[in-house]
Amino acid sequence: MNRLLLFLLMTLGVFSKSNSQHNKEPLQLGIIGLTHTHVHWILGREDIGDVEIVGIVEPNTALAKRYAEQYGYSMDLVFSSMEELIEKTNPEAVAAFGTIYEHLEVVETFAPEGIHVMVEKPLAVSIDHARRMETLAKKNNIHLLTNYETTWYPTNHKAYKMLKEDRIGDLRKVIVRDGHKGPKKLGINEEFLEWLLDPDENGAGALMDFGCYGANLMTWLKEGEEPNSVTAVTQQLQKENNPEVDDEAIIIVDYGDSNALIEASWNWPIGRKDMEIYGLEGAIYSDNRHDFRLRMAEGYDGFEEKAFKLEEREYPFNDPFSLFKAVVRNEVELKPYSLSSLENNMIVMKILDAALRSSKTGRTVILD
Repeated sequence: MNRLLLFLLMTLGVFSKSNSQHNKEPLQLGIIGLTHTHVHWILGREDIGDVEIVGIVEPNTALAKRYAEQYGYSMDLVFSSMEELIEKTNPEAVAAFGTIYEHLEVVETFAPEGIHVMVEKPLAVSIDHARRMETLAKKNNIHLLTNYETTWYPTNHKAYKMLKEDRIGDLRKVIVRDGHKGPKKLGINEEFLEWLLDPDENGAGALMDFGCYGANLMTWLKEGEEPNSVTAVTQQLQKENNPEVDDEAIIIVDYGDSNALIEASWNWPIGRKDMEIYGLEGAIYSDNRHDFRLRMAEGYDGFEEKAFKLEEREYPFNDPFSLFKAVVRNEVELKPYSLSSLENNMIVMKILDAALRSSKTGRTVILD
């Protein structure tokens, strides 16, 4: 091949890393646990050729069979232990869909094998578990990602962009609301309900289940800045449905020059995941995944509003498994405090830990 042709091919990207044959091959992915109903995200995902499920670890055979009938996978893919999955399939990466408490064991098992891990939010059941997971990930040089539904909302990314472009002036307040009517009222399956309402397996109730979203988004907006203090109040408004955990949490996160109000609830009649960002000159509203508004202040209480209906983000930034594959194959490098990153989610765990302590003592927790 002459040098001119070689140069032209390289310019067109034919020999780039992202176009190599290895990166075109699907990510060999193991699924660890089926008790978290977010697993439907991957089981029901359209086959676009970038991810192949090579095995599923689920000791509850009845649950595994039920989902096999629903999604059409072979029970030959199901293993009773993580060790058996490694021995029989040698996955490149795994996604955890068990209890939050089990996240540590997943990392303890796969990190020493050099197998990358993605867990469902939050990263861990406690700050102690999170620190042990962080140590293992760094020691064994694996990627450890945390998946949130709101990471894939184009509205949140437009909000971030506008904030960084100084469209609304200096940031002063963020309000994040996440929640629904409560797990039992939603009629979720027994296997999920059993641990979601267990303070040992889930870490808390609504505070952990939904408070993590606001902590994650705020850490991203503040580019990894840790807050000065956290104050939290929790309530149990549906004792009959959530006898051992909180179902209502209000968390105030103070940064000195700005603050966040995180409202996490299992008591809203209508499910919601939305964010409001207030600057000195205007406000941004991420009303849901696609509906977005920008308000610029006029006088005392007037404003000019622009409304947007946003399209989905481009591949691979529109889906957790596509991004996971891209990160594992070195096609995408996560920024240190991006939404899925370990750095971001370690700060999330510090905020949640402080919120739990504050809710129990009735006092503001000052972070070191």
